[in-house]
Amino acid sequence: MSIKKQYLKNRPHCKVTFRVSKDAANAAKTIHLVGDFNEWNPQATPMNALKTGEFTAMVELDTGTPEYQFRYLCDGHNWINDDEADGYATNGMDGENFIVRV
Repeated sequence: MSIKKQYLKNRPHCKVTFRVSKDAANAAKTIHLVGDFNEWNPQATPMNALKTGEFTAMVELDTGTPEYQFRYLCDGHNWINDDEADGYATNGMDGENFIVRV
């Protein structure tokens, strides 16, 4: 897993690229990036499947909000962890959400 950040010079935004490794994807057919930046809509941000077996998605986040919570949803029912997140927050339901700070 990895999270890459690219801050924009002319706007208060950061392009954040999320990548799920082949091992973490565990032969998933689809992975969606779900978080407060897309109102926790499980269909809003599908990740692109790469030939390597990895998945990737890029979102542009407003730097006026210091942090965003997110999770990865595999095949519509299995949540996976991101061990390279900037932090963790208890979600009060079934574990932890992950944090990306911009």
